[in-house]
Amino acid sequence: QIHPVESGGGTVPAGGSLILSCTANKNMYGAVGWFRQTPGKERAGVAAIYTPNGDTDYGVSVKGRFTISQDTAKNTFYLQMNSLNFEDSGTYSCARRRFWNRGNWGGYENWGQGTQVTVSS
Repeated sequence: QIHPVESGGGTVPAGGSLILSCTANKNMYGAVGWFRQTPGKERAGVAAIYTPNGDTDYGVSVKGRFTISQDTAKNTFYLQMNSLNFEDSGTYSCARRRFWNRGNWGGYENWGQGTQVTVSS
């Protein structure tokens, strides 16, 4: 069973940057995604990467500001977040699915516990 662990969350002022990490105990072959959960809202797909070729996908609200990357040797995935705004606040979790389907954020499993990001005004 794959168990990813997220880290790197915290409180950052608006306009600031943060790097999140997702490290798994096993190889996360397939698509690895970052998701944001905010109270009262559905979980939203933020960024995803396809591990075999590094292809990436982003949610509309984060394009141009967030970058997902991978270090497959370490089974670790990063989310570089720049120009953060209040709407970026939430619990960020990573997860995996076997297939790649750009624009489709369903079907993920092996969820981590999440790391909290708070953007202050």
